[in-house]
Amino acid sequence: MNSNKYRNHLSNEISLKNIGKKVKVAGWVFRIREHSNLTFIDLKDNMGIVQILFDDSFKIKLKKLKLESVILVEGEVIKRDQTHINKNLESGEIEIKAIELTIESLSLNLPFNINIEQKIPEDLRLKNRFLDLRREKIHEKIILRSQIVSQIRKMMEKEGFIEIQTPILTSASPEGAKDFLVASSLHPGKFYALPQAPQQFKQLLMMSRFDKYFQIAPCFRDEASRADRSPGEFYQLDIEMSFVEQEDVFNVLEPIIYDLFKKFSTKKIHTYPFPRITYDQALEKYATDKPDLRNPIILSDVTNIFEKSSFELFKKQIFLGSKVKAIPAPKAVIKKSRKFPIYMEEFAKTESASGLGYIQISDGEFKGPLCKFLSKEQLESIKKQNNLLDGDMIFFLCEKGKKLFNIASKVRNEIGKELELIKEDEFAFAWITDFYLYELNEENGKIEFSHNPFSMPQIDIETLSKYKKHDKKLLDIKAFQYDIVCNGIELSSGAIRNHKIDLFYKLFNLIGYENSHVDENFPALSNALKYGPPPHGGIAPGIDRMIMLLTDEKNLREIIAFPMNQNAEDMLMQAPNNASKERLKELHLKIT
Repeated sequence: MNSNKYRNHLSNEISLKNIGKKVKVAGWVFRIREHSNLTFIDLKDNMGIVQILFDDSFKIKLKKLKLESVILVEGEVIKRDQTHINKNLESGEIEIKAIELTIESLSLNLPFNINIEQKIPEDLRLKNRFLDLRREKIHEKIILRSQIVSQIRKMMEKEGFIEIQTPILTSASPEGAKDFLVASSLHPGKFYALPQAPQQFKQLLMMSRFDKYFQIAPCFRDEASRADRSPGEFYQLDIEMSFVEQEDVFNVLEPIIYDLFKKFSTKKIHTYPFPRITYDQALEKYATDKPDLRNPIILSDVTNIFEKSSFELFKKQIFLGSKVKAIPAPKAVIKKSRKFPIYMEEFAKTESASGLGYIQISDGEFKGPLCKFLSKEQLESIKKQNNLLDGDMIFFLCEKGKKLFNIASKVRNEIGKELELIKEDEFAFAWITDFYLYELNEENGKIEFSHNPFSMPQIDIETLSKYKKHDKKLLDIKAFQYDIVCNGIELSSGAIRNHKIDLFYKLFNLIGYENSHVDENFPALSNALKYGPPPHGGIAPGIDRMIMLLTDEKNLREIIAFPMNQNAEDMLMQAPNNASKERLKELHLKIT
């Protein structure tokens, strides 16, 4: 490193080759140990730890020191005794015999111990985040985050993408989550919005003759905390390309994701190229559009079998529109006790299931409470349909609509966990394709766009013109929309965009919106679509979610430098806070 008045070496740069040489180091007092007339201080900097040896002449000066004080040391590099070598440190074969000591700044007593791993109340950590970030484990994760983002940029540039920053102050979006609004003192009564994503801007860039765009984009949503998304803001790798089809997007992103995960993790990639699974197939086999493919359990629909059984409870529910999902539990008879079915039913009920039936195969025989309601032929049909073997159990869930899929996917995950079927040393990626363009709002009965309204439908305008407004057949239309998932987590959503203005208007018209509504809510995009827009599409993997997977971290706040708590509060900066009366007056706002 370059020398200055504070230091000429970092801790990891000092080794046996420096024996007998004078060095200057600077950092924080991480640990103090006294032995006879000697004092040993572990000095910590950004790169690691180096041990400093002080003789008795420094005793008075050292008395002032507390942990996490900042010191500058000039000294001679000496070799450690063989018995004192620390193989866990890069500088573990040497130590520095101090010649000069400068106390640059002193620390107060710490609110929590930094140099040992212990459970600390999260709000206390976040309030003192500058101290928390000095802890080795989290410090390393923030450095790793920087390395990952840097590598992403290199990969994107290698593929011919250019990075363009899009506005942070923009207009409110009528779609999706709630916007953060920013009042304008120059325009009384009007507001900017922080972007939920650069969606419209990146499409407009394609219409501006840029061919390949990317950005490490900040996104803002006024919504509650989620396990894999920070409240308030998050970052995504925003990508858009011109003159592309769906496979072109896949062919660009897939090797980038693969290379990134191979470089920064020792875990195996389950399957490469990543499998393609349609949305319908995902619901049929896994009861979710975010399947964890490390779990080998595949579900099946056995509604037709129970419809003809003598099990009246299921038959009544089927008559009212419910379906029956079969969820195998391989070797559960062998691996688990007799209480396993009871445990699984209790689990299902905590997820609001009305119940969970089961049968098992033991010593070549069907056993379990549901067997008496099923004929031999029906039992054999269930066995064949689900590839059951001796020692297997299979559970049955009878529910309606989204509730069926929601519970079935959680039951599948729980069985996989309980039977230790999930391979923790793997990343299992998949593309989920062919999402539906529209969905039914179960609360108001209206047809709405399922994702965003900018996706290209898998249907031409001539065919679309045969549909009537609010026609339930609209719910069958699929779009060129896709997700990439990994280990049950949605990493990214994307789509081929609708670049045809007549089709753009038509998709809104069919669910009750006039052209004027579209122009009013999407003025820039609807205008640009009239001036020669190219075919284009893109995707936006979540940076935070990728880093969580790469660091095997379940808590999002451990991979963000300055996160909010679960209540969307910044404990360090005390935000949100109250605005002064003067500032509110300047903004023409009144709090009631």
